[in-house]
Amino acid sequence: MGTAPSPRAAPPPHLRLHCVNVFVRDQERSLRFYLDQLGFHLAFDARLQSGDRWVAVSPPDGSAILALIAPTPKSQEYKLIGRSTRVVFITEDVAAKFQEWSRRGVRFQTTPRLKRIKYDRQAQPAPDSSGLLGAETPIWGGVFARFKDIDGNSFELVSFDEVTHTVEAQRRAAVEKLEFERRTLQEMEIAKRVQAGLFPQTLPPLRTLDYAGACIQAQQVGGDYYDFLNLGRERLGLVIGDISGKGIAAALLMANLQANVRSQCAIALDDPLRLLRSVNQLFCENTTDSAYATLFFSDYDGDAQRLRYANCGHLSALLLRSDGALDRLDSTSTVVGLFKDWDCSIGERQIFAGDTLALYTDGITESFSDGGEEFGEGRLIEALRRYRDEQSASLVDAIVSEVRRFSPREQHDDITLIIAKCRPA
Repeated sequence: MGTAPSPRAAPPPHLRLHCVNVFVRDQERSLRFYLDQLGFHLAFDARLQSGDRWVAVSPPDGSAILALIAPTPKSQEYKLIGRSTRVVFITEDVAAKFQEWSRRGVRFQTTPRLKRIKYDRQAQPAPDSSGLLGAETPIWGGVFARFKDIDGNSFELVSFDEVTHTVEAQRRAAVEKLEFERRTLQEMEIAKRVQAGLFPQTLPPLRTLDYAGACIQAQQVGGDYYDFLNLGRERLGLVIGDISGKGIAAALLMANLQANVRSQCAIALDDPLRLLRSVNQLFCENTTDSAYATLFFSDYDGDAQRLRYANCGHLSALLLRSDGALDRLDSTSTVVGLFKDWDCSIGERQIFAGDTLALYTDGITESFSDGGEEFGEGRLIEALRRYRDEQSASLVDAIVSEVRRFSPREQHDDITLIIAKCRPA
């Protein structure tokens, strides 16, 4: 069930570091150095409209990107090849990375050595006789080493206490996040299988009714509900509903509503008004104040070829007669679960051979095209007439396929449809 978006301030524009340019003589040769010797990943390798190749790499444990630029000879950028890049890579263990990269043939200008920066409250840090910064109080100590790529571009590899602790904390957080996401996906998959089992698994046979239903959820679980209830003696309950909200919360409410409807059917089988009053009361008692559902409940009697129904704030059911006339089964009450003081009336229609009944949720009529146009009730009626000679199951498939062709982008709401066709006794 969709809700209108509330106006709010636009979020600030997205901003992130894209890449640092490193000027090289041969992109392919440099690419092999960064991939094979430094163990970097290929970030992208594309051909621009100008014909130039745009290739970039990134370290395995970070989001920073180095773009390997091959400037034309005699250009100003070409003169920058082989200079200090001022790019610093951080690791928690410089010595281990030094040994790993040295074995792969990386040229280091220095071996890992301790570098300590100190801070003097009275003066700015200044190099001492050893070339290191000197003052009174040390604030961090670290290890660093310099290396060059195959073009002579120099980089620093460093680790120091505070950053190392931060890197380790970020790594732990990343591992924990991945584990949380894995568990969440696993639990959602279980929830999807459980909810799929709540939809009708068998169709009670009726001599005078051919019927079928489907629910295609926008997320792994959803709030649309449909059911076929075996009421005995050539009688069938056709039920469809739409829970407010989406996701897990809506799925739980959907299960609650289904349990209420099924339990009350056994108690008040021949009194639909009493049944629905009880459903509303139970839904109010077992859910939050803001939870509600639209519900279309109908009782088809095959012997009498009669449909009794209650439309509780749901979209109008469509009854397409054999002669092409259309009968809408509009609301007979408001939604269930929102008001404790609630009542409804029961409608009734005769159903004849050749008539087609369609119950649906707004996931069908409120599906949008790329141009922002709704599928709408009109297109649904046209599809019912176009495919009216199909069996119910084929008619459901045809309409759902038409909705998906009309709205090929990401599905934003559950698509639920019931088709029932009356046939001669």
